[in-house]
This record gives sequence, C-alpha cells and structure tokens, in this order.
Amino acid sequence: MAKAELTQIPVSEMVIGLTVKLPLSWTSHPFFRSKVKLEQQVQIEMIKGLDVDFVYVIDGHDLLPVVEAPVDVESPAEEQTQEVDYRPLAKKSMRVSQQRFIKCVNDSRTVFSKVVSDPEGAYREAATLVESLVEHLYESDTPHLTLVSSGEADVSVTQHGISVSVLSMMIAHALALSKKEVRDIALGSLFHDIGKLKVPEEIRRKRGELSDVETNFLKKHPNFGYDMLTRSGLFPEAILDIVLHHHEYIDGSGFPDGLTEAKLLMTTQVVSLANDYETLLSKYHTPQIALGILFKNHSSKHSDKLISVLVKILGIYPPGTIVRLTDDSMAKVMMTTADVKQPHVWACDSTGGNPGFRFLINEDVQVKEVIKIDELTEGATKTLQTNNPISFYFNHFSHQENQ
Repeated sequence: MAKAELTQIPVSEMVIGLTVKLPLSWTSHPFFRSKVKLEQQVQIEMIKGLDVDFVYVIDGHDLLPVVEAPVDVESPAEEQTQEVDYRPLAKKSMRVSQQRFIKCVNDSRTVFSKVVSDPEGAYREAATLVESLVEHLYESDTPHLTLVSSGEADVSVTQHGISVSVLSMMIAHALALSKKEVRDIALGSLFHDIGKLKVPEEIRRKRGELSDVETNFLKKHPNFGYDMLTRSGLFPEAILDIVLHHHEYIDGSGFPDGLTEAKLLMTTQVVSLANDYETLLSKYHTPQIALGILFKNHSSKHSDKLISVLVKILGIYPPGTIVRLTDDSMAKVMMTTADVKQPHVWACDSTGGNPGFRFLINEDVQVKEVIKIDELTEGATKTLQTNNPISFYFNHFSHQENQ
C-alpha cells in the first residue's frame, strides 16, 4: 500500500483550509471517516473536544505557521471510498448552537440586571455579547437556522431578544449590510423589549385577551425602553431608534409614532420584521403558519424585499415546523439545509414510537406535507415536543463540508 508523508500538528494549530487526518478509529469520532477538510470553525471546535492532542495534515501545509518534520502514516485512500454518515456531526453542530444560545440568554439576563445599577458595565457586557453573535454569524458564508430552546415553558424577554437578534442578523447578512449595521441590529434587537420589564407581569403574561387599558399600557414598552437606555448616554442613536420604533411599520400602522417607510431606518425595519414574525410565531406556534400569515396579511407593513429575504432564510419548512415525511413518519424540522425538502428532523412513527434524529439528505425520503399539531396522536405530540417554545440560532453545518 502506498504511503504518504503527513505533518503532525497540535490541535491548537488547526486552521480553516487544512485537510487533516484524525489519529482515531472511525468509531471514536463523529465524522465517520478520519479525513476531514476544515471549512468551518465548528469542525475545529468539535475536533478540539475529542480526546486527541494532535492531528495529521494531509493538505494545506502552506497555511501552517511552522512546518514540522513529516510522519509516515498509512494512506487513507480506502477510507475515502466509504459512504459518509454525517448525522453525528450534524447532531454535534446543533448541540453547539443550543449551548451558544443558552449562554447568550444567560449573558443577556446579566446585562439586563445591570442596566439601571451599572449602565457602563451593562453596555460593555452587551457589546461583548454582540461580538459573540457576530462571530457566530460569520463563521461561514452560508449560515443556516437551527431550532433551539431555553427549556422554559414561556419565552422570556431575553430569550426573545436573542432569537430576534439571530433572525435580524441573518436578514442583514443576506442583504450584505455592513458589519457596523449588523452590530447595531444585534444590539438593538438585544434590548428592543427591555421596556417590557416596566410592564406589570400580570399584563405581560396574561393568557387571554388584554383589555384596552392593558393594551395601551403594554404599547408603552418601546418608550419605557428608550427612556431607560437614553438615561445612560452610552447607546448610539441607531440602537435607540430600534428600541423605540421596533413596532413601527412602513404603512404607518405601527406605534408609538405611526412612522412611515421614509422615516424608518433600514436597521429598524429589519428588526421590526423579525419581531413581527416572532410575535406571530408565539401566537400560532407553527413557523410555517406564522410565515404564511405574515406574507398574506402583513405584507403592507414591511417592504417586499425584506419579506422575500426572510422567506428565503426560513425556507419552505422553517425550524419547528411539524411535517409528514414520504415514508409517513411524523417529524419536527430541526435545521434548514440547502435542500429545502430534506431538512434535518426529529422524527417518530404515527404513535410516537421509534424516535430519532434523521438526516434526510442521507435518505431517499423527503417532506411530504406540513401538518397541524392537532392532527398528531398524543404519543407523537409528546415525542415531538410540539408545545415547546420555538427560538432560533445560527448553525453552519453542511453535508457538503467534507466532500
């Protein structure tokens, strides 16, 4: 068998662009073959999480800061012919997204707790949180959305803020807005509902219809938030504009000032759209239905261009959508992919049995149709956890990354 000279490097020296071989059997790592082309930061993080101190470089030696003495190892040619199962890598990448989301929510809570008592500290920590979000967005040129959850029965102000930040930043990324505008959008989204903390909890969490008095009080939350942040004198005008006007619409039907498109900053329009969609999602619980209502009934409130971008980002079957597959399994979409009809799903049979994560691109199975939650059996409803709140975070996994 032919041998190849490979360079051994510590895992700390891995960089995007290298093709590496893991010094592990295929049963001891999630990639299902030892040759890995590093195209995304999440791959590097996953390898660093394995029980290895080094890897072998197969290609991309010119990217290394120091070239070590070559080490002879067996050629992985036979491994290259294996059919690759990417499910473990997809699972791990989704787990990374979930962990990052939880950390962002917790960091956001810390920031909120300091806004009044330590505004400078709150601003510094918020800026640090935003840099993490921006870094996660730009880890690759083609970020996707994945379904995440805080594990709580109700969506908190902070959880909602992170999810709106992610959606808004995805829209901004698709529009090729500048990184400054992306940061403004992230920071404004983070704080957009902070004024709700001034609204009595019995109004914020009321399950039934609000009275006119309660509705009018709730509608003051943009003003409350604007006043809270303005007092510190630290927040740029673009962020304050988002906080004050995230319920404004281009047709003038929003509040508190009834502004029209000409008077609304593009950064504010982006957050307004993401927030409107998330509000519909919390009401209807099904992402595709919420998107359909936004597209059909709220089209006058947002620019056609922005709505089209959001539709493209969410895909035909947004994360959280309940679907029937062509093999008659029931499933919840967990992550969007380049092939909209073959997303990553959590699936079960019609009774809720045989649950498992499925990577449809590896199967001859597609989404057949969207189904309503009340069409599921009790077992399937429990298995798919259809009552869990829906939030979004970035995910950069692609089934093409090792091809």
